Amino acid sequence: MTESNSPPYAPVTYQQSGVNIDAGNALTQRIKRIAKRCTRPEVLSDIGGFGALCGLPQKYREPVLVSGTDGVGTKLKLAIDLGRFDTIGIDLVAMCVNDIIVVGAEPLFFLDYFATGKLDVDQAEAIISGIAEGCLQAKCALIGGETAEMPGLYQAEDFDLAGFCVGVVEKSQIIRADAVQVGDQLIALASSGVHSNGYSLVRKIILDRGIDLHSHPLSTDQTIGEQLLTPTRIYVRAIQNLLQHLQTIGSSIHGVSHITGGGLLENLPRCLPDHVCADVNLNSWQQPDLFNWLQGLGPIDHSEMLRTFNCGVGMVICVSAQDVDSSLQNLRDSGETAWHLGEVSARQDQVIRFVRS
Repeated sequence: MTESNSPPYAPVTYQQSGVNIDAGNALTQRIKRIAKRCTRPEVLSDIGGFGALCGLPQKYREPVLVSGTDGVGTKLKLAIDLGRFDTIGIDLVAMCVNDIIVVGAEPLFFLDYFATGKLDVDQAEAIISGIAEGCLQAKCALIGGETAEMPGLYQAEDFDLAGFCVGVVEKSQIIRADAVQVGDQLIALASSGVHSNGYSLVRKIILDRGIDLHSHPLSTDQTIGEQLLTPTRIYVRAIQNLLQHLQTIGSSIHGVSHITGGGLLENLPRCLPDHVCADVNLNSWQQPDLFNWLQGLGPIDHSEMLRTFNCGVGMVICVSAQDVDSSLQNLRDSGETAWHLGEVSARQDQVIRFVRS
């Protein structure tokens, strides 16, 4: 038997490589308490298992599952720079549930993926508490997730978030683009700010111009950093209320567009059939001060603003002309700032036209 020439090494542990299993276990216990705030009767499992279980609500005759996934983008870097982590979880939920509500889906459950270079349990708890708050606003269950500590891939202070949402809609009530027709009217729902898109451009402007995130360049008590961290508005309840209202009068929503990356220019056409055009009245609303400040500071061309940011419009709903007034009232009763944005016309050469009238 030959002796090994390998040098003797002391035993090593997973924690010495940068992964703290005990911290992960401590976080799981905290998450279990957080998740109890936002559950649903259909949930059949607890946090911590290998797979999460959820039944379907019995009210659906032909249930169709609808799924969505998204992240928060470089807004995370802004949160890291400001050391504030209690709102970006709301952003994460909003970006997913606002996507599936456009087809009329009721959000059922949500899962998150949180990856970091070094797990800070307090920081992670703040983030996941925000996710739970988003789930409460969307009336969906936080049913599970994954926390990954990956030293060497992420710097110690860096982390990333991804969200996954599953909803359900009655097959006969799916909102489809082919319902949109010439003469339909467009309703806008106000955004709460920049939401979660365009932050690479926001950060470039702030860095290039040397803007202090703790300064007050606008006439508000909030710092510019606090305004930029304002969480994405969740529109689920408002659109569900409108769906129910229109159903009671024998009508329906014809189309919905979530105004995310690409702005009105790129997102509104996604809910339109090939033969129509959206005429958007730029005089129907005033671009909020935050966007005016960013545009002037850039400077950014107006066309670039419209294809990068929501510019104050977080969601667009298409209804028949006869339903405009009652829809606007219903949305306002739900707490939304809503207005008549434009109308649908026959397509000639453009899928969206910006007009001033």
